[in-house]
Amino acid sequence: RGLRITPELSTGRVYYQLEADETDGANIVVRQNGVVIAEDWVDETGAASSLIRPEYLRPWCPEDPFLYDVTITLPGGDTVQSYFGMRSFGVGPDENGVPRLLLNGKPYFHNGLLDQGYWSDGLYTAPSDEAMIHDIAEMKRLGFNMLRKHIKVEPLRWYYHCDRLGMLVWQDMVNGGEPYRLWVVTYLTNVLQPLLRKLPDTAALRGLLSRRSEASREEYGRELEATVEALRGHPCIGCWVPFNEGWGQFDAKEIGDAVKAYDPSRIVDHASGWYDQKGCDLKSMHKYILPIHMPKLDGRPFVISEYGGYSMILDGHVWNKQKSFGYIMFRSKEKLSAAYKKLHEKQVIPLIKKGLCATVYTQVSDVEFEVNGMYTYDRKVLKLDEKTVQEVNSKLHF
Repeated sequence: RGLRITPELSTGRVYYQLEADETDGANIVVRQNGVVIAEDWVDETGAASSLIRPEYLRPWCPEDPFLYDVTITLPGGDTVQSYFGMRSFGVGPDENGVPRLLLNGKPYFHNGLLDQGYWSDGLYTAPSDEAMIHDIAEMKRLGFNMLRKHIKVEPLRWYYHCDRLGMLVWQDMVNGGEPYRLWVVTYLTNVLQPLLRKLPDTAALRGLLSRRSEASREEYGRELEATVEALRGHPCIGCWVPFNEGWGQFDAKEIGDAVKAYDPSRIVDHASGWYDQKGCDLKSMHKYILPIHMPKLDGRPFVISEYGGYSMILDGHVWNKQKSFGYIMFRSKEKLSAAYKKLHEKQVIPLIKKGLCATVYTQVSDVEFEVNGMYTYDRKVLKLDEKTVQEVNSKLHF
């Protein structure tokens, strides 16, 4: 009925927890490229662990997304095939004492894109397996190593492709509560950011952020736990994002701490943009149109979890030309690409030495009214010059 696999890179151990009618005597076999490298037995509680000896230890990362195969055979003969990756996520200082994101114990820059997962011919459903692969593989070809799956949970097949292709994932929780209050989370915030970000997480703030209903808050908690439990087995997921831009946000620090306690193996961005409650693990900022500046560090790694959104309407590949939205519009591929390069070279790349640890550019593809994608909504045209994007990405690292 259920299987949890938890890798522990520091010790080379892999822990298993099975849910089944019978587990005592179940057999677990681990293979590397078809060769058996470990074999263990599950105890009466459904638990077991394997030791991956040093000569077989191959850490998972975007540059080398190696996966181990697992075969589990229950006493009655039922067999389950699965896999895992040996990797660790964390935060810690670099050699200069600057707080950084860590992958496998070493500073690693997360260079990502917002990925809302909309499709012109399927809305929230990808038209094919090849279509899912296209977005992941194309963004990796352009030089990105992370996708922030934005306010959506994909079919497990999508995460499998990220696992095997080597794409880090920041996973948003699905927002809830009342409708998104644009005047609060955008207009009012941009005018009174310093004041509003210091507001305590009280009933008044819940009202402003559309989460007054106790039943809604309880439902969010159940869905949050279910989301983490459903996806936690995927090696690619490195960060959980409980709240985005204040929409439905409540008790953000406490919820961030709860997510961290439930799954200590991942990083947590307790509030992506806007209402920072000083929770774990990141100082997370959104920045559109206005210049990007380095904030005062407070011991947490600093990330720009949304920015850019540079836009262009391409005739024949737009959902609604009359109502299309973009933060800054450009009329040609050449001008759009030049602006993209200038944004990064003048504002983003210089911040890396000062403490910037991750970026999430908006976005993978156009999404209905939004025309700020790398690709058009139908995925037929790459709107930016690919060499320019690759050149910029080659500089986004520690």
